[in-house]
Amino acid sequence: MTLERALRLTNRNMIAFDLALGTAAIAAPEATLKVLGHDEPSPDAAHLFRRCGPIWLTFAAAHALAAARGEQRDWWALAWLRGTEIATDALWSESPAVSRPGAKLGLRLAGVANLAMAAGFAWLSRR
Repeated sequence: MTLERALRLTNRNMIAFDLALGTAAIAAPEATLKVLGHDEPSPDAAHLFRRCGPIWLTFAAAHALAAARGEQRDWWALAWLRGTEIATDALWSESPAVSRPGAKLGLRLAGVANLAMAAGFAWLSRR
């Protein structure tokens, strides 16, 4: 598998991931937080998490547009979009409410994944 093929496959997977995450955050924020390793959230934490749902749905739309159109500007926009997420999950991992074994590591690795996607999509934008 070529690097380009792997990045395009990752992009398609991120459509589904962000669509599922965004929808779940809006429809069932408490359950979604639990799946992600968070303790029972306070009402304000659940509402703050729910607020992120439309953000992730926007990410899904951006990934879908790049998959469908594949223009240089689409990949460049995705590189910037994923770049905005490099540190967010690592910051969240510091919350004492993230307590499920492996959840903190998973959130930190999400930052690594976002860094890799940002670099990869930037590379695709220059091809």
